[in-house]
Amino acid sequence: MTSICRTTTEIRQLAGSAFLAGGLAVALATASLPAVGVAQLAPGNAGGVSWGHIHMNVSDVEEHVRIWVEHFGGTRIDFPVATVALPNTLLMFNDRAPTGGTQGSSVDHFGFSVPNVAAFLERWRADGLEVESEFQGFGDLPQAYLGLPDGIRVELEEVPSLSEPAVPYHVHLYTDGDPEMLRDWFVERFSMEPRVRGFNQHTADVPGMNVSFSPSEQPLEPSRGRAVDHIGFEIENLEAFVSSLQASGVALDAEDRGIEALGVGVARFTDASGTYWELTERLSSLVDGHTR
Repeated sequence: MTSICRTTTEIRQLAGSAFLAGGLAVALATASLPAVGVAQLAPGNAGGVSWGHIHMNVSDVEEHVRIWVEHFGGTRIDFPVATVALPNTLLMFNDRAPTGGTQGSSVDHFGFSVPNVAAFLERWRADGLEVESEFQGFGDLPQAYLGLPDGIRVELEEVPSLSEPAVPYHVHLYTDGDPEMLRDWFVERFSMEPRVRGFNQHTADVPGMNVSFSPSEQPLEPSRGRAVDHIGFEIENLEAFVSSLQASGVALDAEDRGIEALGVGVARFTDASGTYWELTERLSSLVDGHTR
């Protein structure tokens, strides 16, 4: 593996906007599963890092929002970009057809824990949605892969003690380089805790999420433009954090995106797997401050 990051230049941080001045409408949508209120992002680790969001390109925003609200118990938040809040994460949706699904890109899938996989799949199939496969996972507990519209792949694992309808537990990256080296790169810079997760040897935790790294025998496409366009950490004191990243040789990309207009600090980079990352500060305040 050569350079661990592949893009360019600076950080931009905008504060205040007409969106914040007028307030954000938060719609608590009804669902066939019980809602758990507007979810919060986890507090940061020793380095001030926690999980933030998953940002997708989709051809039908309303259908994706409906699925995540009705089947996963999420709450719709009407930011200028359609958003669903779930425990420890925000899912955001661009109204843009993706260039391809998650498989074949560096972000292969992400996973949720549910109390009962069989019951979940019964509701899922009744809604005419795709179940890619079912299997017994680590610990001989039921697992499944779901096929969402636009080729978004989601893994389910059963956790019978879970009280929420669904809780995210991992994002799975693939690389045609060295997964252990990539994992260690993130551990060093983002104060992540390395561990073995089930059958997955190279993973690391931040508050709110496990990130898993696996090797790919086939060339992979970068995530930008795909169904999962980018993923992100929430950072405390982003300006200082970015200075530290740059001092370690990380090159940042400052292409504008609409989220900056909400008063959220933003910095972006692409890792060696081709995964596009967005670092945010105060993203959690948009949830914390607009709950009803």
